[in-house]
Amino acid sequence: MPVFIALLRGVNVGGAKRVPMADWRSLMVELGYTRVATILNSGNAVFHATGGGASAARKHAAAIAQGLATRLKVEVPVIVKSARELEAIVAGNTLAHEATAQPGFDASRLLVTFAPDAAVLAGLAPVAALVRPPEQFVIGPHAAYLHCAGGILESQAGEALLGKMGRAVTTRNWATTLKLHALANAA
Repeated sequence: MPVFIALLRGVNVGGAKRVPMADWRSLMVELGYTRVATILNSGNAVFHATGGGASAARKHAAAIAQGLATRLKVEVPVIVKSARELEAIVAGNTLAHEATAQPGFDASRLLVTFAPDAAVLAGLAPVAALVRPPEQFVIGPHAAYLHCAGGILESQAGEALLGKMGRAVTTRNWATTLKLHALANAA
């Protein structure tokens, strides 16, 4: 059975939009998903489901979003990627090699932005104008990547991705992305 990764945007940040992971896992099982595993407390899950490909991922995202709204009374964007798509996202991070080779590399400063589709991903192009060296920003075919060498709180580009400009996407740091990748591969 295919493996998918679900990413919720903006949950469990501060006091807003609380989604207890145990409740989310229960909801996922009620929706018919199997071998559901959550990672951290920030709205990340790996699960098994029937169907494959981008259309299946969109259907799963819609079902999860509806379930969250109905059962947990939380309305948030949900992005679902197949394990194959996540593999391409990890492999496509052209910033990873250079960033990880830097002394004192901090994986929390290398961000991966997940989009529901290519059109939304292309819509992130204006973020490039906010990048200030030594920051780097790349929009790849499957995700966008931002290395905030000076820290996310100091980055206008990072603020844009995590704020209003990034409403239709969700962003994870490189360490979390690699944890999701490892969990998906082990599933």
